[in-house]
Amino acid sequence: MTNPRIALITGASAGIGAEFARQLAAQGHHIALTARRRERLDELADQLKRQHGVECLVIPADLADPEAPKRIVEAIHQAGFDIDVLVNNAGFAVGGFYTAATWDEQARFLQVMVTAVAELTHLVLPTMLANNAGQIVNVASVAGIVAGSSGHTLYAASKAFLIKFSESLAMENHHTGVTVQALCPGFTLSEFHDVIGNRHLVSQMPDYMWMEAHEVVSISLSELNNPKAPVMLVPGRVNRFLAFLSRKLPYRWAYALVRKRSGDFRLQERP
Repeated sequence: MTNPRIALITGASAGIGAEFARQLAAQGHHIALTARRRERLDELADQLKRQHGVECLVIPADLADPEAPKRIVEAIHQAGFDIDVLVNNAGFAVGGFYTAATWDEQARFLQVMVTAVAELTHLVLPTMLANNAGQIVNVASVAGIVAGSSGHTLYAASKAFLIKFSESLAMENHHTGVTVQALCPGFTLSEFHDVIGNRHLVSQMPDYMWMEAHEVVSISLSELNNPKAPVMLVPGRVNRFLAFLSRKLPYRWAYALVRKRSGDFRLQERP
């Protein structure tokens, strides 16, 4: 007898992560929620249980702790579930120029945005392969496609990693029951920009640049079940145009454009 299946969502306390939890629960998935803020997770778990009658595990954890990925997966297994959906969504940004932050801050960022994603995937993939069923969504960004900006120096680099990581995983698992997606949203209405401190910049961006979290997640989940969908999924016409433009323009022009506009959406503090 196989274990019941569950969807693990990191960074589930707000924004895109919370929306993944809502929409997956609405589809009947049991949900494992992890983030640093337990109160937010408890509120969301109660809501999902009442509305959809699914099981919800709340696992508070800080993915900046190198031990967190193992503890999260062990807690789910101890509860008797197999993970068949993994949404690597947890994230933040370190503002300003590269040396404006300490190395400890930058290392913490890399642990959350790169190492924890790779480790969680490494931990859950064997069971998915054994069950011949699984879906992995790595929440990347249009920032990982266009030229890197000044300010928030490692952010675009980490998102580019997620895209290439997802592409390689998808190729390796093409003939299995495991599907991999690199979701690349652009500006999304959530608390993210308040947390990283650039709300005053991005609030000046025109309305057509923005998408709602529920739109982004709905597109992601619909395409995740489409066998012909691209691994790198860019939701929204404006975002797709920006991604297309960045790849079709001569590199020198694309780089110069981002260099000119970085201050519109990235903090530019020097050390």
